[in-house]
Amino acid sequence: MVETDLYLPLKAFMEGAGYSVKGEVNGCDLVGVKDGDPQVVVVCEMKLTFNLELVMQGVNRAAICDEVWLAARTSKTGKGREHDARFRNLCRRLGFGLIAVSASGVVHVIVAPFAATPRRDPKRRSRLLDEHRRRVGDPQLGGGRGKPIMTAYRQDCIVCATALLAGPQSPRQLKVLVARAPTILRSNVYGWFVRESRGVYGLTELGRAAVLPPQA
Repeated sequence: MVETDLYLPLKAFMEGAGYSVKGEVNGCDLVGVKDGDPQVVVVCEMKLTFNLELVMQGVNRAAICDEVWLAARTSKTGKGREHDARFRNLCRRLGFGLIAVSASGVVHVIVAPFAATPRRDPKRRSRLLDEHRRRVGDPQLGGGRGKPIMTAYRQDCIVCATALLAGPQSPRQLKVLVARAPTILRSNVYGWFVRESRGVYGLTELGRAAVLPPQA
């Protein structure tokens, strides 16, 4: 089992509670957003085992969300940290929820979360919500490490590049499809775009390769 194996059971669990769930948003394994007044933001961090590093991740995320959940697979021996009263009490004191996921994907809530004290970083929270909102669908399994993330920015770049397959266009033309197209073309983060003439952009070979299916 790897960390990403935990994601789909946790996603289903959170969606069952009414959250819109996406993985790997601004470094968070799983982010759930429930619309309402006020809006509720949940972050769940995952590890294969409950450990101090998982708790430290939760502490870091606490400033940008309303609830923090820590999740790991259920101990095979029955002697994991989820059975340690000291570990459960630590999570309670921090206000963190604790979830164990069995090998068959069954989710067990060990400790329910609560907001122990007000703890907000408005700028980080705003960036998290903005990325969650902009991202189309849920293209990334939570818990992955060391692989490129399909961010909302990359999705927008793909839309622009796909449109340019038909031929060079101006930022104003592409802005109909992607609001931040002018910035994307100027920044050219991935090296996909080239200025063909004043106010007109086309694709580099790298850009074509990024959006065209590989040749058999």
